[in-house]
Amino acid sequence: MGTMEHLSSPARPADAAPDYMSVPAARAGAVLSIDLDAIRANYRLLRERAAPAACAGVMKADAYGLGMARVAPALAREGCRVFFTAHVDEGMRLRALVPLDATIYVLHGAMPGVSREFVEHDLIPVLNDPGQVADWRAAARALGRTLPAALQFDTGMSRMGLAPGDLQALLEDAAMLEGIQPVLAMSHVACADEAAHPMNALQCQRFSDGLAKLRARYPGLPGSLANSSAIFLGEAFHHQLVRPGAALYGINPQPGAANPLHQPVSLTARIVQTRTVQAGDIVGYGAHFTASGPTRIATISIGYADGWLRSLSSRGHAFIDGVRVPVVGNVSMDSITLDVSAIPDARVAPGQPVELLGPHQTVDDVAPDAGTIGYEVLTRLGSRFHRSYLGGA
Repeated sequence: MGTMEHLSSPARPADAAPDYMSVPAARAGAVLSIDLDAIRANYRLLRERAAPAACAGVMKADAYGLGMARVAPALAREGCRVFFTAHVDEGMRLRALVPLDATIYVLHGAMPGVSREFVEHDLIPVLNDPGQVADWRAAARALGRTLPAALQFDTGMSRMGLAPGDLQALLEDAAMLEGIQPVLAMSHVACADEAAHPMNALQCQRFSDGLAKLRARYPGLPGSLANSSAIFLGEAFHHQLVRPGAALYGINPQPGAANPLHQPVSLTARIVQTRTVQAGDIVGYGAHFTASGPTRIATISIGYADGWLRSLSSRGHAFIDGVRVPVVGNVSMDSITLDVSAIPDARVAPGQPVELLGPHQTVDDVAPDAGTIGYEVLTRLGSRFHRSYLGGA
């Protein structure tokens, strides 16, 4: 079973990795570039910020949409040896990508009937309720061995984790954890991106109290409370392990403050057609945009089927050579229309690239126009792009 130690073991081959390079750049309507060195730099920054606590890497949702097959080995080369996924299948894929000594936790725990997959792939379930505890106990009994588990208890988010009464029942009845070896106690912070929110101090204290009770039975049990934003709330939130996810991928952990993280993602889409419309002409589905005068319209090859949110209709922006150009009309399934009247004709010819994410616009910049958060913008980016990976070695 893996540990939190930063050891150096060779990575396993990525046999189960999806091939995101299957869309050739010459034929792709859009290109998504991922800078693995920037992700590694973000990991180093977060690890240093949380030291002496260990720093994990959250790989759920295919490394927030950026490709676990590339991101996980890059983090492993940076010394990461603890990983989290949401689902067991994610964990099974991840096991083939990381060193043999890496620890992989599955946040949703072991669903009924899948304990065999956890054991075969050396995955550790995060047990969230008495039913999961009972199922894992039964699996240990059937195998005739002790099985490791993380125990998650709720500190106020009311989403996942043992309720206070359930945690107390475990503490009072040793038989409930018979055959189970707790290797981590954890919880999750609900409002960590709002530093002054009173929930932060409340959850921090509740976690410390619950951890102390668990350690009375399991001395030295490691604790993990801090997600990306909670790393920046101070040492009291760090305990023995922090679990950054979005921050690894450049999302600002402190909205309203300067982002200390590197931006690893850029996205460009190609112009398919450019034409001039006249006053009174409509653009796009629903006739929601009507030109007030001669307007140069460029149609680019990306739409909501690629994860570029429809809520950006007549609200979003793109950039051409650093010049901001607005989205006009509705975002379609496969295309977006832009007002490029301010751009020289040569620069808006078919095939020319347009920046949607990059030096002039991050996922955090796009999110307010879409009425959402950077997490959703990032994780929705689709599979029809050509993906270009930089660095990582």
